[in-house]
Amino acid sequence: MKDPYTVLGVERSASQDAIKRAYHKLAKALHPDVNPNDKSVEQRFKEVSAAYNFLSDKEKRAKFDRGEIGADGTPRYESAFHRAYTGGQGQGGGRSGGFGHDFEDLFSDLFGQARRQKTARTSRVKGQDIQYSMAISLEEAVKGVSRRVNLFDGKSIEVRIPPGTEDGQALRLKGKGSAGFGGAAAGDAFVTVQVKQHKFFRPEGRDIHLNVPVTIDEAVLGAKIKVPTVDGAVSLTIPTGANTGRRLRLKGKGLPAKGGGARGDQIIHLEVMLPEKIDADLNRFFEEWSKRNAYDVRNKAGFEDG
Repeated sequence: MKDPYTVLGVERSASQDAIKRAYHKLAKALHPDVNPNDKSVEQRFKEVSAAYNFLSDKEKRAKFDRGEIGADGTPRYESAFHRAYTGGQGQGGGRSGGFGHDFEDLFSDLFGQARRQKTARTSRVKGQDIQYSMAISLEEAVKGVSRRVNLFDGKSIEVRIPPGTEDGQALRLKGKGSAGFGGAAAGDAFVTVQVKQHKFFRPEGRDIHLNVPVTIDEAVLGAKIKVPTVDGAVSLTIPTGANTGRRLRLKGKGLPAKGGGARGDQIIHLEVMLPEKIDADLNRFFEEWSKRNAYDVRNKAGFEDG
C-alpha cells in the first residue's frame, strides 16, 4: 500500500480528527455511487478507505511513524540492522570493530524481535474494521431502501437502509471487515449514510419543512391547492386571510422514528407572492382600496416611527 498520509493528503502531524475529515471528504467525492463504472476512481476509493483504516488504528500509526512497520503492516526488519550498524557512532566509533552497537546488543535486538514476531504470529488478533459511505435521497431515508455495497475484497453485499435513517448514521455489517489473524474473528464494516440535500424539503428532527408560495387571491379568499410531500402530492386548504409566515401542518408526513413508531409532520410555511407584472386593473383596485382600508403593519409589529 502507498504511504497512507500521501493517499489522504494530510501531514504526518495531522490529528485524528483532521484525518477523519480528509477521509470523509475524499470518500464522498470518490464513492462508486457518485462515479458509476469508473474503475480508476473505484480503485482510488479503496486506497483511501485502506489508508484511513490504517491510520485510525493508533497503535499501527505509531509503529509506522517510528519506522517499525510498512504501510501494509509488515515489520521492517532492516531497521534493526540499521540501528545496530550505524547508531550514530560512524565508522570506527564503536566497541566492536567499528560498529555503532556491540554484537551482544545486535543479537539481543534481533532475537528479541524474532520472539516478538513469533508471539504475534501465534496471537489471535481481530481483523480491522472497514469504513464505507453511501448517499441516499430524502425519500429513501423516509421509506427505507436496499442498496448493494461493493466491499474492499471485490465482493458485494445487499444492505437494507431502514426507514427513518438520519444523515451521518452508521450501519454495522458484522464480520464484513478484514480477516482476523490466528483464527480470530473478522472485523466489521461500517456504512455511513449520507442523506442528500433536497430541492424543496428541509428535515429538522422528525419534521419536514417546506416553503409554499401562494397568490394574493388564494391568500385573501382561501383556496385548496396541491403541495408535494415525500409520499406524493396532497391537497391542502389555505384558510381565508392567510399571510406570509403562516404555518400549516400535515400530520404524519415527516420522518419515522428509529426502530418504527409514529412519523413526524410536514410543516408548511406560506409565502404570499405578488404577480410578476402589476397591471392597471390591480394597481387601480389597490389605490381605491387603500384609501378606504388603511392599516399600519409596522406599528403593529412594534417598530418606532423613524
